Amino acid sequence: MKLKLTALCTIASACIATPAIAQNCAPRDAVLTQLANRFGESRQSIGLGANNAVVEVFASAETGSWTITVTLTNGMTCMVASGQSYEAVAESLPVKGDDT
Repeated sequence: MKLKLTALCTIASACIATPAIAQNCAPRDAVLTQLANRFGESRQSIGLGANNAVVEVFASAETGSWTITVTLTNGMTCMVASGQSYEAVAESLPVKGDDT
């Protein structure tokens, strides 16, 4: 899970640099309200990305919708990805020396 979150942080941080993402940003409270009210999503995970950006995954167990957000140090939250069929997993690392 840590590796997956690190990869998401890297991807999300790279997406912040693109001008098109700016139109998907708003104050954090407004974004969280929309995710909760419109999609029934709540926070499932959180991590720290590049430049101290907070990367979060929100999802709804009922609908399966999910959204990845990045909150910048200025308090603006940007939605960088969203989709359907969210499934929570808790995978363990393979045992060292196990080639399977």
